[in-house]
Amino acid sequence: MRIILDTDPGVDDALAIMYLAAQEDAEIVAVGSVHGNVPSPLAAQNALRVLELLGIEAPVAIGAARPLAQPLQTAEFVHGADGLGGRAGAPPLGTPVSESAAEQLVRLARAQPGELTLLALGPLTNIALAVLLEPDLPKLLRSVVIMGGAVSVPGNITPYADANFFHDPEAADLVLGAGFGDITLVGLDATEQTRAGEEWLTAVSGLPGPRAEFATGLLDHYAGFYTQMFGTRGCTLHDPLAAAIMLDTKLATFRDMPLAVELTGTHTRGQVVSDQRVIASDAYIASGHSSGRLPVKVAETVDVPRFLEQMYQALT
Repeated sequence: MRIILDTDPGVDDALAIMYLAAQEDAEIVAVGSVHGNVPSPLAAQNALRVLELLGIEAPVAIGAARPLAQPLQTAEFVHGADGLGGRAGAPPLGTPVSESAAEQLVRLARAQPGELTLLALGPLTNIALAVLLEPDLPKLLRSVVIMGGAVSVPGNITPYADANFFHDPEAADLVLGAGFGDITLVGLDATEQTRAGEEWLTAVSGLPGPRAEFATGLLDHYAGFYTQMFGTRGCTLHDPLAAAIMLDTKLATFRDMPLAVELTGTHTRGQVVSDQRVIASDAYIASGHSSGRLPVKVAETVDVPRFLEQMYQALT
């Protein structure tokens, strides 16, 4: 699978890149950074750092500096001032390319229609901008996998919204309504099941080599944040799960449903609004009686032991 990665590293983004690097059937063609866990320029630097550690050569483009319609908010309180839990280290050797992440995505999709899968691990600002630049983008990409949203579970930044959609609700709504025919949402419904506990973290900390050592440092910082919240040591592997499901759909079960994002609610801005009615079928959509949005494949249940084993093997 040939992948364009849109990301805001971020501890779990870095772990997702490490997961992909270990898979023989995954090729990272290009990376775009986006605001989210950290500002977009720092996210690009972190992406370069991780790619260089892994020996991956791929262009990194700096993406949107702020959301479409609200002030910038970032999450250093979770990921550390450097975005990598204090483990960023020296500046990367490489530099970002001159074009923006949205421009890079459009250019590659036009040049290789039907060949590229987009994995979006941060707010969807770059993807929304790319759709505005190229309305045919949904026809040009092979598939899209998004880590974001909370369909039937509480949010993690507000009671109703997850961080990625909350950081740019307008972008998320635009992308979900853009007409992508093969689009998968790996939201909190799935990712909150993938809690790595003390035993798993201890096993990873015993792995040898610079990559495993880097991963252990990331996980130690991440687990520290989660331990403060829950009282027991562990962490939730949001972005790595999205990467794993992209490559192996048998890791999860899915339900198809049209989705939108609340933009104006006083308390619910950024909430995923799902149409789970029986009549929200393809035939009903074709009849013109619904919103007309194509259904999104929403991940619901996860084979957690299998995923954690795959993640562990990826770090060896």
